[in-house]
Amino acid sequence: MIGRAVANEFAKMRRLRVVPVVVAMVAGVVALSCFAFTTPGFLDSVGDPSGQPWQWLLGSMSLAVPLTSPILLAVLASRQVDIEHQANGWLFSQTSGLPPGYVCRVKFVATGAVVVAATLAQSGLVFALGTLVGITVAFPAGQWLGYTASIVVVNLVLFALHLLLSARIGNQLVGLGVGVLGVFVALTSTGMPTWLARCFPPWGYYALAMPVDAREGGMVWLAPAHLSVLALGVAGGVLFMLITRLFDRQEA
Repeated sequence: MIGRAVANEFAKMRRLRVVPVVVAMVAGVVALSCFAFTTPGFLDSVGDPSGQPWQWLLGSMSLAVPLTSPILLAVLASRQVDIEHQANGWLFSQTSGLPPGYVCRVKFVATGAVVVAATLAQSGLVFALGTLVGITVAFPAGQWLGYTASIVVVNLVLFALHLLLSARIGNQLVGLGVGVLGVFVALTSTGMPTWLARCFPPWGYYALAMPVDAREGGMVWLAPAHLSVLALGVAGGVLFMLITRLFDRQEA
């Protein structure tokens, strides 16, 4: 049954203009990340390890992600759920044996796969562009892949939050407003102490995943809180399951 339900959600996506939202999400991160190319001396240092070209590019991406993802994930979740509110889809699904919580879980599986693909595409395209401009110094694969994996987790937790919010509140402007506020919190968290950023899940966890930071002497490697991000993913998954189980017991 779940396979058919997931396939049905993918069919809905074709009519919900999901592709433009995902393209905007990927293009926004890639475009903002590429501002590193305009940094004075960047293109002259692509073959110089002391110029830290990969670190600058990774630092740009780690600022571009929290600037774009919160609002676009809110839009993506809103589009998936608003169709159910407008077309009385919750009641229709329930009469077909699919309670509201189950529908939310199916939507998370289907659209979550799209979120993962978009996040991986962002990382891969930024790496590809760095290679195209001629960066020849050693690629920091561990830090790059670790950051990408952490952002996948944070994006999924944030998407799940907006999915639940959109499912319970018919006015989708509320979710979009939370998304705009989330951009502010995510960017502000980059300047917070680690313990304080943990107090603003999931937006503050974008800062916890940052692998580099700009200092007076250039870019320096940080120690990302990967375990904290993993804990966020586990806690978010458990809460999502519990809340959607409660949805199953309610009338559509």
